[in-house]
Amino acid sequence: MGTMPKRGIMPLRAWLPSSGLVLVLCLPIASAGDRDPDGSRLRIEDAGLVVEVSPRLGGRMLHLSLPGAPNLLKVGDAVVAQPDPRVDAQADDIGYLGHQVWLGPQSQWWTHQQANPVRSEARAPWPPDPWLSYAATAIVVQAADRMALRGPPSPVSGVRMTHDYALPAGKPGTLVTTATMRNIRDTPVSWGLWFNSRLPADTRVYVPVAGDRDVRLRHDVDAGFDGLSGATEGGFFTLDLDTPAAGKQGRRGKVFIQPRAGWMAGFRAGQAFVIRFDLQPRDHIHAEHGQVELYLNWLPGDQAGSLLEMEVHGAYTTLAPDAEANAKETWIVRRYDGPDGRNAQLAFLATMLAAAGIDP
Repeated sequence: MGTMPKRGIMPLRAWLPSSGLVLVLCLPIASAGDRDPDGSRLRIEDAGLVVEVSPRLGGRMLHLSLPGAPNLLKVGDAVVAQPDPRVDAQADDIGYLGHQVWLGPQSQWWTHQQANPVRSEARAPWPPDPWLSYAATAIVVQAADRMALRGPPSPVSGVRMTHDYALPAGKPGTLVTTATMRNIRDTPVSWGLWFNSRLPADTRVYVPVAGDRDVRLRHDVDAGFDGLSGATEGGFFTLDLDTPAAGKQGRRGKVFIQPRAGWMAGFRAGQAFVIRFDLQPRDHIHAEHGQVELYLNWLPGDQAGSLLEMEVHGAYTTLAPDAEANAKETWIVRRYDGPDGRNAQLAFLATMLAAAGIDP
């Protein structure tokens, strides 16, 4: 996450409690788990991937997996408990989680608006813009292999967001998701698009790095939490779930990374995935951020109360009135039945990258 007190820290209370391509509009879904029985989801799927997105909650992605496999994304109970959020300048964050798009830098979220003067004066780093986070979106494309959702204009950020999700033909197990921001004001606005994907904390992540100089760890240590445990080895940074120090209940903190290649990868629940993005020079990313960021809130033995965020920042851009900028991620997901160990996973990852034509 960002940098609200201790992380851009979302308070724990906010989120604790066929081979042919098909598009399904779920109205409603009456099954258990993380599905939303009171709302709707759009689904696209092919022989290699299932994707579900909520038009009513900001166009966020709520499910991504191989067919029949567990959801790679972590979804909050609020998806069911608060299906109709209030959207105004006084609204707080709601822990829907999943995959969504913010804007960076976080320190300026409330500084370019007067809809909430108190947050503007305080330069509040939290909550995120409610219009971007969970306002209802309009379905502008609904096809067998693609969906596009357009959000409302935001009086807080001064942009309108469009989210596009597509399954490219001939590439099963691949999702291309594109976010586009359009300046709705008659003056310039400056932002960078920020993808934030929430996953279970035990997801094993690999980020390609040139060395320790490209990795900065922020340890959110307090009376209850120890800092992060992570290392750069063999050209990759990984987070480790080492037992916290005596008297600490978990580990919490954030990692800011300048990657050496435009991708990162993860392993969980019998699946391996790669998130590919356009690598940016360091000076194209706002100084407050890294192009890749990892946020961990881990409580051993408490999966529901734990969280990992895999984040990607696009270039920091100034938009003239009515101008647009976009950024994209390409997710590639494969089945992985190998050992839960670094050597085996990196060997599989090398094969997976080569098959996709990605420079390791």
